[in-house]
Amino acid sequence: MTGTVSHAPGKLFVAGEYAVLEPGHPAILVAVDRQVGVTVSGTDGADVVIDSDLRPTPARLRRRGDGLGGDDGGPAPDDLGHVVSAIEVVDGLLTERGLRMPPLHVSISSRLHRDGTKFGLGSSGAVTVATVTAVATYCGVDLSPDVRFRLAMLATARRDTGSSGGDLAASVWGGWIAYHAPDRVAVLDMARRRGIGETLRAPWPGFGLRRLPPPRGLALEVGWTGQPASTAALAGRLATGQWRGSTAQRNFLARSDECVRASIRALERGDDHEVLHQIRGARRVLAELDDDVRLGIFTTRLTALCDAAEAVGGAAKPSGAGGGDCGIALLDATATREIVQLREDWAAVGVLPMPIHVQSTNGSAG
Repeated sequence: MTGTVSHAPGKLFVAGEYAVLEPGHPAILVAVDRQVGVTVSGTDGADVVIDSDLRPTPARLRRRGDGLGGDDGGPAPDDLGHVVSAIEVVDGLLTERGLRMPPLHVSISSRLHRDGTKFGLGSSGAVTVATVTAVATYCGVDLSPDVRFRLAMLATARRDTGSSGGDLAASVWGGWIAYHAPDRVAVLDMARRRGIGETLRAPWPGFGLRRLPPPRGLALEVGWTGQPASTAALAGRLATGQWRGSTAQRNFLARSDECVRASIRALERGDDHEVLHQIRGARRVLAELDDDVRLGIFTTRLTALCDAAEAVGGAAKPSGAGGGDCGIALLDATATREIVQLREDWAAVGVLPMPIHVQSTNGSAG
């Protein structure tokens, strides 16, 4: 068997983050031209060997009755949890088909971090998609985009049902997308009761996806605060306490949904002015959520990032969970002077302008 290489892009949220955590509520995402690469080949002496540019030594794993564990009898390393879960889900599908996964060497490289500090561009989702694709292809299983996403969603939900899967969808389909998250608890239950293969073919409650055209004349600028943030920790705070099911939550979801749907309509009819208006609205929706729940979405640098974009005629907001990581700005693509000014203003307040573009095609395997 020859080796297999798969690449999957990272993502940015344009609108709808936090609301998309609830099944069926929409968000807009873009795939970015920074990727995770996964190479799968054969190995000797262990069932699975994983090496990554984020860890000093390879991990050697053995297949057990309940999944993959350490070669020394301990658990699999937690920092490789997304990769391990992706391998286990593909292994489960192969087992249902009467096939056995051969010994694997899985090598991971990523452009979604700098010196080990993640940018907040969906590295966990990208590595999950790339691993699912590379392992399945190496084992002789061709996956459609829909099945790639579903396997990656199952792998992710096994670790955390709170993850929306929007990063997975952006990694699989690329470009600009409108995404509605499935009910992850229901999907996991279906997989337990009916098996992985049947779950891949069945309708998933809440799930929806469609491609969107990019803005006609707007440039997407991305700034990194240099402060990593934990999406799981921030999002997890909304699943506890009195927020869930409250009037405040229902109002937030309604406002976010209205903003996202208006943004989708504006993109589809090529109305850049309305897109900017809705991005400003999405910033206000997040700010109101921040005020209500005290999540800490808007750090000093993210607020400065947004204000600098407004000062040169653009629209901006945090992208994703906030609390650090990245923010985005949209402004007239022909406004060269204003774009240069924005980047200079960002650098002056400690925000690193990122040379990032939208990746219009999905990840590849070969």
